[in-house]
Amino acid sequence: MQRADAGATIDAEQTRIADAGIKGMIPLARPFLEYVISALADAGVTDVCLVIGPEHDAIREHFAALRPARVRIHFATQQEPRGTSDAVAAAESFASGDTVLAVNADNYYPVGALRALSNLCGAGAVAFERSALVERGNFDAVRVASFAVLVVDDHGMLDRIIEKPSAAQIDALKGDVLVGMNAWSLPPEIFHACRAIAPSARGELELTDAVQYAHDALGVRFRVIVSREGVLDLSTRADIASAARHLAQVEPAL
Repeated sequence: MQRADAGATIDAEQTRIADAGIKGMIPLARPFLEYVISALADAGVTDVCLVIGPEHDAIREHFAALRPARVRIHFATQQEPRGTSDAVAAAESFASGDTVLAVNADNYYPVGALRALSNLCGAGAVAFERSALVERGNFDAVRVASFAVLVVDDHGMLDRIIEKPSAAQIDALKGDVLVGMNAWSLPPEIFHACRAIAPSARGELELTDAVQYAHDALGVRFRVIVSREGVLDLSTRADIASAARHLAQVEPAL
């Protein structure tokens, strides 16, 4: 994967979609979200639920017109943008008491990591080596340094999540620093946890807080899969050019 060029420009349509706040629909050769869903299909996922805002009918219309053959597309509505935990809670009806995968719509994850996560059939997460995200993703070291770190015990299970880790906390860790990129396998208990947590310091209901609550208060054990691959990100406009280059030879198949 290639890093974003600081001086890269985006076209008018990409700017319009970015301004509308629908990052997953930013067009490369195809809307970015199609690549994300195609990777999930490659990993063996057959049903995908898109959590959208009430104003995002264009996303429903887009996928209805596509008539996907490899996956069934479902929708859940998050009435207000209250955070990642609230977005997961909006999909409780879709989950129907089963374990589900939760990933970001603006991250393109390696298929191998998604397949391993799906094959867990229980609570888990993918942790990405920090060095690999820099070497093989479209992140620089400064940006990755601010990402949440997953601390793993000697049995390969999640111990705790460190948000915005300090240099001292990083220095205290053994081995490679493992970064959480919101790639989770979530058991039914997560929905109780989503309802139990309070807003974070930035005023949002965070999925990482719900996972930590499920671990600490509900006794859920999360198996951690370590990946040495990169993740392609579309969080900022500066990411668009590198994402387009990397995915130029990929044809989404839904």
